[in-house]
Amino acid sequence: MSHRLSRRQFLGTASAATAWWVGMSDRSFADSKSPNEKLNLAIIGVAGKGGHNLDQLTQENIVALCDVDRGNLGRQAERFPNAAKFEDYRQLFDKMSNKIDAVVVSTADHTHAPPTSIAISLGKHVYCEKPLTHTVQEARVIAELAKKHKVATQMGTQVHAEGNYRRVVEVIQSGAIGPVREVFTWCNKDWSNGRFGETLPVPTSLNWDVWLGPAKERDYCKGIHPGDWRRFWEYGSGTFGDMAAHIMDLPFWALGLRHPTSVVCEGPEVHPDGTPKWTKCDYEFPARGDQPAVKFHWSDGGAHHDLVKSTKDYSGKSLSEWGIGVLFVGDKGMLAADYGRLVLLPQDKFTDFKAPPKTIADSIGHWREWTQACKTGSPTTCNFDYSGALTETILLGIVAFRSGEKIEWDAAALKAKNSSKAGAYVTKSYRKGFEVVGI
Repeated sequence: MSHRLSRRQFLGTASAATAWWVGMSDRSFADSKSPNEKLNLAIIGVAGKGGHNLDQLTQENIVALCDVDRGNLGRQAERFPNAAKFEDYRQLFDKMSNKIDAVVVSTADHTHAPPTSIAISLGKHVYCEKPLTHTVQEARVIAELAKKHKVATQMGTQVHAEGNYRRVVEVIQSGAIGPVREVFTWCNKDWSNGRFGETLPVPTSLNWDVWLGPAKERDYCKGIHPGDWRRFWEYGSGTFGDMAAHIMDLPFWALGLRHPTSVVCEGPEVHPDGTPKWTKCDYEFPARGDQPAVKFHWSDGGAHHDLVKSTKDYSGKSLSEWGIGVLFVGDKGMLAADYGRLVLLPQDKFTDFKAPPKTIADSIGHWREWTQACKTGSPTTCNFDYSGALTETILLGIVAFRSGEKIEWDAAALKAKNSSKAGAYVTKSYRKGFEVVGI
């Protein structure tokens, strides 16, 4: 294969690079810190993934810690005794807004958007865990806020910074398998069957009211906090919401996708409280420049589309047994990938394959991309413009499932053209005091 970049490959790489800069290029960083100075960070959510994010940022100044569970807060306070401590993010912003440069949000999905929107409106840089928001409307509003206030942003899709994803993007954009007209993505994980049960006393360490945040007020019960909130529509979106941001990210990047034109999703009977055991979702994306329209598929909970079940890797194992994966279907062949694998199929057709040259630089690190952007205005690869569109697409699958209808989507108007039911799941109501700025 020639090492010379084709026009198509160049345009694909250039468009990705341009997306990294959206909302950043006209920012004045005259008052920013130098790359060697430390940021003053506020960490909202300090256990689980929040604790992991905190561990990656200890080279900066941790000036505020916030968590609804005093036990979590206490454990981290031992490590950062000089940091201010809060149970309520609203109090953090009231008292510390002039003392922080940036905020990390690692809470349950339903409480991503409220603190993120406040931080951005105050001109603070934000790192937020995936999915960026809990509703489609929130994703659009957060992306627009970030663009308006010209802050550095990053969504926590850490695998985006790994080398294998970059190599897959290069191979796809080199034209090795030809124009890609169909993509399959899947995850065998199962986050299902949340059910509100018997009322129990609120744990003494937990501020349940702030944990509920924008969700409607209800009594504490077993099976929600701390580990299983993803199983409930009020707080998460099941496996779809948990894992699709990592897996669908790869074809989104490689193919320069943005907004689908239609979405349909099947699964078990919709339950009013809990997420489904499995889903199979089909999207349609329009043509982009000289790239064709794409049929895009997602499945989870062990459900698989036929081509994923029937396609085998080099060892003879069905791709459905990989656990997670992406299968690109091009005019000249297929490419299967996960976090660490890249397999060109059929194998005999690619025995003499020569990898294209590296056109995407290795990441300096997912968290470091963000901290450097906060200080210098350099790009991040999962900024809220890119990750907002990705999050909208993921959550539209949930909208289609819960509405029970195929959605013809008008991205500009942020509404389904053909469904009166879909609107109820595109947005949501907020408990007083926990609203999202801009909604």
